Amino acid sequence: MAQLIEQIPPTALRPWDRNARTHSKKQLRQIAQSIETFGFTNPVLIDQANTILAGHGRVEAAKMLGMATVPCLRIEHMT
Repeated sequence: MAQLIEQIPPTALRPWDRNARTHSKKQLRQIAQSIETFGFTNPVLIDQANTILAGHGRVEAAKMLGMATVPCLRIEHMT
């Protein structure tokens, strides 16, 4: 079954409280530069409540860039 990529405003996404990975300002600038150069090559993974499962850095970089939406793939079978 194919899953749909949803375009969701980054401000509507919630970080996962237990996310162990953090990104420095330099890393976020590098991610933002990559998004500007190549676009989003990997969607943000989210659950049914719009909690980010993977892609916290990409969402923060998208906010830095002022992006209206980011591509998201909803993974509802994971907890």
